[in-house]
Amino acid sequence: MTRRAADVLVSGLEAHGVERIYCVPGESYLTLLDALHDSNRIQTIACRHESGAGFMAVAEAKLTRKPAVFAVSRGPGATNGSIAIHVAEQDATPLICLIGQVSRQERGRGAFQEVDYTQFFGGMAKWIAEVHDGAKLPETLARAFHIAQSGTPGPVIIALPEDMLADQIDEEVVVASPPLLPAASLDQVEAVNALLGQAKRPLVIAGSQLQGTGGREALAAFAEKFQVPVALSWKSQDLFDNSSELYAGHLGFKSPKPHVDLLSTADLIIALGTRLGDVTTQGFTLPNAPDPAQKLVHVYPDGSTIGRVFRTDVGVMSDTTSFLDALVKTGTPATLPARADWIAEINSFISAFSAWSPRSEDDGLDFGVVVEAIATQADDDAIIITDAGNFSSWVHRHWKLKPSARMLAVIGGAMGFSIPAGAASGLLYPQRQTIVVVGDGGALMTGNEIATAIALGSAPKIFVSVNGTYGTIRLHQELDFPERVIGTDLVNPDFAKWGAAFGADSFEIGPDDDARAIVAAAFASPKAAVIAVHSSAEAINAFTTVDKLRAAARA
Repeated sequence: MTRRAADVLVSGLEAHGVERIYCVPGESYLTLLDALHDSNRIQTIACRHESGAGFMAVAEAKLTRKPAVFAVSRGPGATNGSIAIHVAEQDATPLICLIGQVSRQERGRGAFQEVDYTQFFGGMAKWIAEVHDGAKLPETLARAFHIAQSGTPGPVIIALPEDMLADQIDEEVVVASPPLLPAASLDQVEAVNALLGQAKRPLVIAGSQLQGTGGREALAAFAEKFQVPVALSWKSQDLFDNSSELYAGHLGFKSPKPHVDLLSTADLIIALGTRLGDVTTQGFTLPNAPDPAQKLVHVYPDGSTIGRVFRTDVGVMSDTTSFLDALVKTGTPATLPARADWIAEINSFISAFSAWSPRSEDDGLDFGVVVEAIATQADDDAIIITDAGNFSSWVHRHWKLKPSARMLAVIGGAMGFSIPAGAASGLLYPQRQTIVVVGDGGALMTGNEIATAIALGSAPKIFVSVNGTYGTIRLHQELDFPERVIGTDLVNPDFAKWGAAFGADSFEIGPDDDARAIVAAAFASPKAAVIAVHSSAEAINAFTTVDKLRAAARA
C-alpha cells in the first residue's frame, strides 16, 4: 500500500508517541497539515508566532523529558522559530523542528523564502536533514528522535520540500532505537566513594539531567546517606528540598560573592547531571578553569562534556540517576567531625541569605512582596515558570521550593519563554497550578500566546512585573555606565486591560494593595489570569538597588 509521504510522516510521529504539534501554518507544508487533519492521536495547536510555538514545544519537552515537535514554514517561519532551537541546544532539551522547504526543482535557485538550513542552524542543532526522497522520510524521522535524545539531548531539524510531502511511498513506520544510557563501572563508583571518605568539605553541584524519572529521589538519598551539601545549577532549583539543612543554594547568574566564596572552600566538588556551564560555575570559577582548586568528579551521560573545560579527577560517563543509585547501594559513608561543621556553616549562611524584609521605594512595590505572597499560597506541586530577567531573583532567593514542584526556565537566557510555556503547561497538566513570572519586556515579546492559552482552555496565572525597564540590562548599564540610561526604558500598555482583552481574568497589585488577597483571588480563578504588579525599578533585583549600583560604580 502506498500513501503520501506526509501521511506516512504523521503515522511515524504517532508511533513515536507524539500527542501534539505546535505550529504556525504555512503554505510550504500544507500537505503535512492536511495529513494531520486525519489524525485522531495528534493535536495540532496553531500558535500566534513561531517563537511561541517553539517555546511551547520546549516547555513540553522539559516537562515530559521526551522530544516535542513544532512545525514552521520556510524562510521567515524558520528564522522566527530559531530562538527555540537555540534554547534547546543551550538547555540540553530534546526537540524536533519540522520546516517546510521550497520544492525540489526550485532548490538552489534563490527561490521565494529559500534558506539553506544546514548553514543556518549548523551551530545550534545536533543534526539537520533535508529529505529529497519521500521514501527516506520514515528512516530520517526515526534517526531524528534517536539523536535528539542521545548523549546530551538537543534539537534536530528536518526540512521538508513541499513537493516531496506529496510523494507516493510504501507505507512504512520506523521507530527510533531507545537512547543509550551509559552506566558507571564498579571501579568508578568505588573511586568516588573513596574521595567522599576523605573529603571534609564536599559539595554537590546538581543539574538538569536529574529531572528525569527518579532523579530527585536519587539525589536526596545520596545527599542524606553521605551528608553532602547540594548546590543546584542554574534554573534547577526544584531538584532538591530548599528547606533541607543540606541545601547549599542556587547557582544563578552572578550569584552574590559571599555565597560563591563560601562554596569555593569545598575540598571536593561532585558535578551531577550538569555540563558545568559558565553561569552555574560563575564564569568558570566554581570550580576554577582549567585547574580546579578542589578534587573534581563529573558525572554526565555525554563523554564529550567531561574534562573539556576542567581538569577532572574522576570522569564518569553515565546516566546520573543510575550512578547515584549504585553509589547509595554500595558506598560507605564516612563519619568526619569536620563534615558536620561544613554543613552547619553552609546552613547558617543560607538561612541568613534567604532572610528578607520588603524595601520601601517611591517608584513602586518591592517585587519580593508578591513573590512571598505567591510562594506561601502555591500548591506544593505547582509548576513555576520564570522568564529571563531580574524579577526571577526574588523567586530564587526567597521561594523554598520542594522537589514536588517543577521549575521551568531557560538556561540560555532567552526572553519570552514563560507565557508560551505557561500555555503548554496548563494544557498538559490542567490539574496542577501553572504560575508564570515574567517582566514587562518579556511579556510583550510573546504575550500574544495568551490567546493560544485561552483557545486551549489552559489557565496559567501570569504575574507581570511592570517596572518600565529592561531590568537585567539596566543593572549592567548602571554598573558599567552609571546614570547614563539609554535604550532600557519602556513605555507600557495597561497590562490588566491587556490581559482582559485576551479574555483572561485580570488583576493589579500596587504598593498600597493587599498582595496576598489579590494573589488568592487570582489563584481561585478557573481561567487564565494576568496580574499586573506595579513594581519598583529602583529595587532592581532581590540583592541591590539602582542607587547602590551607582555608588559601587563610582567607588
